[in-house]
Amino acid sequence: MKQWKGLWLMIVAVIHTLVGIVFFSEVLVSIIKRGVFNTVGTDPMTGTVAWYVLFGVMLFICGLTIYELEKSLSGVVPRSIGWSLLILVFLGVLLMPASGFWLALPPAILILIGKPTKAKI
Repeated sequence: MKQWKGLWLMIVAVIHTLVGIVFFSEVLVSIIKRGVFNTVGTDPMTGTVAWYVLFGVMLFICGLTIYELEKSLSGVVPRSIGWSLLILVFLGVLLMPASGFWLALPPAILILIGKPTKAKI
């Protein structure tokens, strides 16, 4: 199955977001109770939780984009996306070695080593 890299990232994103919801449910409920708008303010924990959940959503969008590119006529994911993922993994692992950033390494590498093909029309 060639179209697994985007799906892989979407699954990682869903797990990431669910972990955030489970572990930070009190903070998320607090955000909802306060009306969501402008609730982060200067509270570091609320900001961290907001970014944690939003990163999961952005990772899902990235995975969806890669999945759609894999399904496209050419089936090629631009190497620039592979390099971007690899840089993100490197920075994430550098800052937090005991994290899930490692899970984005296989798709990043395989996007980079994938053989470019011309679109078949």
